[in-house]
Amino acid sequence: MITPLQSNKRTVMATKKNPKKTTSVKKPAAKKIVKKLTIKKPAAKKTVTKKTIAKKPPTKKVVSKKPAAKKPVLKKLTVKKPIPKKASRKVIKPITDRYGLEQNDEFYGLDFSQESDEGTREIKPLTYALICLWKAKLGNEDSIDITEDSSLSMLHFNSTFSGGDSDEMVLGSNDYIDIDHIVEVDEDEMMVSMYSYIPKPIPEKLIIPIDISLLNINPEIKYGSIEVSVTVNDENEQEHYLRYRVSVYLKDIKVGKIHAIENMINYGQVFFDLALDSMCVEKEFKKWALN
Repeated sequence: MITPLQSNKRTVMATKKNPKKTTSVKKPAAKKIVKKLTIKKPAAKKTVTKKTIAKKPPTKKVVSKKPAAKKPVLKKLTVKKPIPKKASRKVIKPITDRYGLEQNDEFYGLDFSQESDEGTREIKPLTYALICLWKAKLGNEDSIDITEDSSLSMLHFNSTFSGGDSDEMVLGSNDYIDIDHIVEVDEDEMMVSMYSYIPKPIPEKLIIPIDISLLNINPEIKYGSIEVSVTVNDENEQEHYLRYRVSVYLKDIKVGKIHAIENMINYGQVFFDLALDSMCVEKEFKKWALN
């Protein structure tokens, strides 16, 4: 600490006056007091580096505890009641013959064959129905062609369409159009189809006009449709024919196959004849169809 300097004050001593004697008091010489200021340097502190001594954690004694004996838990036995099974109905497969026909089918158990110059041919159900219609019911000669595996059969016949005296008809009673028909049986698909066509190729100049007219005529036909079919002749040239086509699907038809085929043939001819009459409005077509 630095102490401030003390100021030099004169100290005057008070003395009693002696009336008798006068004495002179000598003033002592003022002494200069000079104090040395000593600045104490702060003592340098010794840095003591403490050594860190890692204390080892006290080792705990591991006391192995014996597991407490668990008390046995008694489980409640729940007796499940058996769920009563619903009585399942056994599906009894119908008994079928070798053609897949069931017992309630009109041709069940059919076993029929036909001999010809080409050998013996097995007669399958739909072919048999066509034979019954054509030969037994209509009294025509049996002219049905059957393939070797009997999966396809074909009947050819022809007819003539003539007009009438009605004002609604384009063709008159003296106008005749010859038409060929093919009835085709597909045993695998259980389908019978009929194709009717004018048995002569369409002239090149009439192909496009006929195609255009069919766009209006086909929607008016209630059964079947008319088309221009293309075939290749023996000279490897394309030929176009006007053909009507209609089919009937007889799978799962138990009774009435003969009647279904008969309706297809009869109604198919009627609708094709009406379509031909309306197409004869075009003079070029009428001239080709009648000749």
